[in-house]
Amino acid sequence: MSISTILIDTSAWYALGNVKDRYHTEAREFYLARPAQDRLTTDLIVAETWTLVASRAGRPAALKFWESVRETRTLVVPVESSDLEVAWRIINDWSDQDFSFVDCATFALMERLGLTDVFAFDTHFLIYRYGVGRSRAFHRLPK
Repeated sequence: MSISTILIDTSAWYALGNVKDRYHTEAREFYLARPAQDRLTTDLIVAETWTLVASRAGRPAALKFWESVRETRTLVVPVESSDLEVAWRIINDWSDQDFSFVDCATFALMERLGLTDVFAFDTHFLIYRYGVGRSRAFHRLPK
């Protein structure tokens, strides 16, 4: 992965696709300003976003989301079994937080790949810390 690679989270995908979302304009401007080759997401995030969009806006909107991921050639990285083991540790170590399964698997994948930047509006990326003494944090963008 390049130094400028950014992971796109469900919260960002949803804001991009929903003109009524409070972060839509900010998400769109940020997304369009980033080079396409610097974007990636995960298989679990695609599944989570599909489910969210389908439940709130219907199957046609979910298909449009998935089509946009494919058309923009956003790299979809699979979560590995080793990530799931780390996710299990995260969810247990952070039992006072309401991190989702996908959140924990994403944190683990980002750590494994050395990614620090995430395009998200989810506050969990601001809370989670990793590394020795939990001294490292992800950079949630655009703010």
